[in-house]
Amino acid sequence: MKTVFYSLCLYLCVAALGPNHILKAQPAAKKAVTASPVAAGPMLGYSAMREVAIWVQTTRPAVVQIRYWPQNQPTAKKTTPIVKTNAEKEFIAHLYASYLEPGTTYEYEVLVDGKVVPRPMPLAFKTNPLWQWRTDPPAFSVAFGSCDYTNDPPYDRPGRAYGGDKKIYKAIAQTKPDLMLWGGDNVYFREVDWDSPKMMAYRYNAWRQQAEIQPILGNIHHYATWDDHDYGPNDADRSYILKDAALDLFKQYWINPAYGLRETPGVFQQFSWGDADFFLLDNRFHRSPNRHPDSTNKTMFGKAQLDWLLDALSSSNATFKIVMSGGQILNDAAIFENFATYGVERRAFLEALQRRKINGLLFLTGDRHHTVLRKKEIPGLYTLYDFTSSSITAGISQPVSKELDAQIIENTLLKENNFGLLEFSGPRTDRTLTLKTIDSDGKTRWAFAIKANDLRTAK
Repeated sequence: MKTVFYSLCLYLCVAALGPNHILKAQPAAKKAVTASPVAAGPMLGYSAMREVAIWVQTTRPAVVQIRYWPQNQPTAKKTTPIVKTNAEKEFIAHLYASYLEPGTTYEYEVLVDGKVVPRPMPLAFKTNPLWQWRTDPPAFSVAFGSCDYTNDPPYDRPGRAYGGDKKIYKAIAQTKPDLMLWGGDNVYFREVDWDSPKMMAYRYNAWRQQAEIQPILGNIHHYATWDDHDYGPNDADRSYILKDAALDLFKQYWINPAYGLRETPGVFQQFSWGDADFFLLDNRFHRSPNRHPDSTNKTMFGKAQLDWLLDALSSSNATFKIVMSGGQILNDAAIFENFATYGVERRAFLEALQRRKINGLLFLTGDRHHTVLRKKEIPGLYTLYDFTSSSITAGISQPVSKELDAQIIENTLLKENNFGLLEFSGPRTDRTLTLKTIDSDGKTRWAFAIKANDLRTAK
């Protein structure tokens, strides 16, 4: 009875204070800010004439789809098959839009658990055009670069930060390239990373989830190879014990059209855009140690990969054949990790190019932490060019005196953060490839035009 009496008194007292007093004593909770379920991306992967690949990473297990439609035709929407993300795969989804039309721009959006997730950039992809037997080849552009370092102070070397300003991503976006080629050292594994696949994934996540890089992911098609720092330890070679895990992670974080051959694993691949064929090489998975005595047994790429490359180049009918590798190919100075330090293999490769009279060649390379355009005269062939672009954000290194020679095209040496741009233009019978180097502020620092007809052997 006492309990009932006290409860009645308490009720009467509170009621006498009025409802306003009750509201003040129990303020309404603030509306919670909902975090995006997308951790990174979407990032466009390869683009074929009738299929496009798209990469997305969520923050938790989720059901992911892409909804897409031809530009300015929002009533013609289609969706990709669903993909369920999980922790084992770092919540990453690879999605494929198929049965598309060639040479068409599509807009798209990301669905997570059936809901549209806003992203901080316009989302659009483009299919490879079907121009053969119909028109002149299309004009198009390709950005490329290497050596992108994301600072992480607890695990970086003491002293000045090695990674530079991230404004360069905005400069890349402003050029509106159709494609972007990543030439290796795209992330930098640290000492705390390369002995654990989980920590290598952590390093990829730290890079891919940066807010600054998102604007270039969703509307440029990305293709990549690797070099030592996104493969394993510094100067890592075929002896790296976790190379299979590194390859699995590369396949997880990129969405290239191919990875090596069935009997020859690696990240090397080939794809086409317009009247150019692109050959991305793997200079790590089969590489002999740098200190191995130079001989027929010392290899940077492995016999199987070089045999494939030479055959693929010989079979290609493309106007331009763009070969990209993590390290310099044509620099004659046998220093650092240049191909010249593998002298026997390099000589055999260049002689094979000469014998096969392969036209339209251009080499793209990275690694050196400065940018330069080099040339090499091959008797019976034509002038070959090696366009080294480095670094996107990593620290800058000076070339050494023995490589400051006549191979360098005047005024192309740049010792600050930058990226490269390749512009393909002109009618079918008079195509031009213009090489450009653009700095972090978006300023073109030099340009060099090469006529397709100048990349031909004399008949």
